[in-house]
Amino acid sequence: MVFFMVQCGTVPLTGRKQFTLIPSDQMLSLSNESYKQVLKENKLSSNSQYTSTVNQVGHRITAAVENYFKGQKQADLLKGYAWEYNVLVSKEVNAWCMPGGKIAFYEGIMPVCIDADGVAVVMSHEVAHAIANHGNERMSQQMAVQLSGMALDVALSQKPEATRQIALAAFGVGSAVGVLLPYSRQHESEADELGLYFMAMAGYNPGKAVEFWQRMMDQSKGSPPEFLSTHPSDQTRINKLKAKMKRAMDYYNKSNKR
Repeated sequence: MVFFMVQCGTVPLTGRKQFTLIPSDQMLSLSNESYKQVLKENKLSSNSQYTSTVNQVGHRITAAVENYFKGQKQADLLKGYAWEYNVLVSKEVNAWCMPGGKIAFYEGIMPVCIDADGVAVVMSHEVAHAIANHGNERMSQQMAVQLSGMALDVALSQKPEATRQIALAAFGVGSAVGVLLPYSRQHESEADELGLYFMAMAGYNPGKAVEFWQRMMDQSKGSPPEFLSTHPSDQTRINKLKAKMKRAMDYYNKSNKR
């Protein structure tokens, strides 16, 4: 028997219907513990420019997002969120966000970001993963597949290491190849769209997102084709971002009138 309670919701701004199996309080607790463990197992960056930029951009974007949902009378969507931003020592060109707003950048992505605008592209994308509840969706599916519907509290007590590895994969800390790939690409595309709107709400020019992914495309020559990746190809991202740019510019123009 499956002991999870299925919840039906709608992703903000995109309107996509989603199903989640894990109660939000348990999800946030697991995320907090996983984030603490990752920080213990990794070295924090001593590059003051990197850490200062990531923190400043993070606070600016999350403040704008919170104000937006407050204005929409949807502040409850962020209940229990405690935003945190860290830069980890790694050459990997990546960043991720756990449920509840636990964000990490790797040093390797900072040269590609170049400046605060580039950091805003990545930061808003990661914030979007949290807002869209992607971690719960992915972990729910993986728990159902790998632990045969075992309840989360039972899984935590009887299979803590397995549950932790599933959580890290679901939160984007690492990669997986298999049945979940198309689902992950959907999440990435949705986070791209929401991220475009979020950076615009914070007063960052959304057009910088296209420039960032062009730099990523230039750097990732020889990368595997899109169907072997959990992320959309860089050119696919660029095309979709351009298609959403008009709506993003509306948010950007409104933010500059305040």
